[in-house]
Amino acid sequence: MRSSGLEAALQRAWLRRGALALALWPLSMILRLLVGLRKSLYMLGLRKPVSLPVPVVVVGNLIAGGAGKTPTVIAVVRCLQAAGRSPGVVSRGYGRQADAPPVLEVQPDSPATRVGDEPLLLRLRLNVPVFVGADRVAVASALLRSHPGVDVLVSDDGLQHLRLPRAAQVVVFDERGAGNGWMLPAGPLREPLANQVPPQTVILYNAPRPTTPWPGHLATRRVSGLIGLADWWAGRPATMAALTALIAEGKPVIAAAGVSQPERFFGMLRAAGLDITPLPLPDHHAYATLPWPSDAPHVVVTEKDAVKLRPEQIAAGPASTRVWVAPLDFCGDASFDTALMALLH
Repeated sequence: MRSSGLEAALQRAWLRRGALALALWPLSMILRLLVGLRKSLYMLGLRKPVSLPVPVVVVGNLIAGGAGKTPTVIAVVRCLQAAGRSPGVVSRGYGRQADAPPVLEVQPDSPATRVGDEPLLLRLRLNVPVFVGADRVAVASALLRSHPGVDVLVSDDGLQHLRLPRAAQVVVFDERGAGNGWMLPAGPLREPLANQVPPQTVILYNAPRPTTPWPGHLATRRVSGLIGLADWWAGRPATMAALTALIAEGKPVIAAAGVSQPERFFGMLRAAGLDITPLPLPDHHAYATLPWPSDAPHVVVTEKDAVKLRPEQIAAGPASTRVWVAPLDFCGDASFDTALMALLH
């Protein structure tokens, strides 16, 4: 819980140019210089992206702290499938064990500790090939060797992985925009915000309105219903009927979220009508033990949390606790799909 509090404090500091941000500003200028030098090597042709036989769509954030990248990856993959393409997904697999193989295919029964929670979620939600590893080019090559029918790759994150070629990139912002406009660690930016949208780039705002000077497309997310944890693992869909029944029951509900922006999830649950007690957890929380009280009648978690909560683990706990999963619907405008496919054509 302490690390969660530190994360929240840093997130708040990144929204303005206060004392903490000013103290960290010299370090951010060093990072800005290093990022600029690295980009210059590619712009001057001294380094070049590695060629791949299929186009790549990179989805990522310019800001740290989560802006809705994973739901956007899901939306991009489904957009490509609707257009008749056969996508695969590559990801770093943040948080996986240090002794895991450098390149690994994600299977439906892969432990999140081996492949990362977000790649496992993508594999379960999309049923497409998903490979993980720090070297995106090596990961992409391995995926294409194992799945020669894949004709387009989607990179979960990797905007700054310049060795990875890209036919298009989707940059995701949320309501924070570019924060205070400074780079890490004084601000949230991983690289400076340019005056114009980079070439071959689609901007997506997971917010009611654009939050940077860049023009882009809008998307929102909402709770699509509830599903019991065991049924979620069995691939069954969430229903609004289950959500309505839980609201009508009137018993206390704990909402647990090990994500970078837990308050966003809590807000969506409240908007759906649930009266919750929030339980924010550190991003990528491992769930080695159950963090809620043993007498909790109902617990609602995100899908990112659900991949680390096996039904047998819950069954070994208090019989009175029912764990629910709340998937989120991605609601984007049709112009986003059109703009993305135009870049690939």
